[in-house]
Amino acid sequence: MEIVEDRHIKAGRPPKPVKKDIRTAVRFSRTEYFIVQTKADRAGTKVSAYIREVAVHATVKPRLDEEERQFVCQLIDISNNLNQLAKKAHQEGLLSALQYFETFRNEIDKLLTRIRHAE
Repeated sequence: MEIVEDRHIKAGRPPKPVKKDIRTAVRFSRTEYFIVQTKADRAGTKVSAYIREVAVHATVKPRLDEEERQFVCQLIDISNNLNQLAKKAHQEGLLSALQYFETFRNEIDKLLTRIRHAE
């Protein structure tokens, strides 16, 4: 009786070291896709590889935090006060408007100092 050896010869493509098994979808408008495609062409990669690279390694500038939002609100309030100051200057004259201006300028200086020290 003859013994038959079970030879298993691997054929085909070798397995990849890192398997990408999660898929996600991104929707683009035609113009957005054209821009991404152009950037991928310039980088010399396919669009999917370009998007993957950008998603993993790019940094996104964060939105304003709570303290910065408060600074923006204070600046808006100050700009409203300056508009009122201009109205006062037209109604009551320049001398009384200068007194108000000094008050608002001091507020702006305090706010800018706080912003500088927060960084």
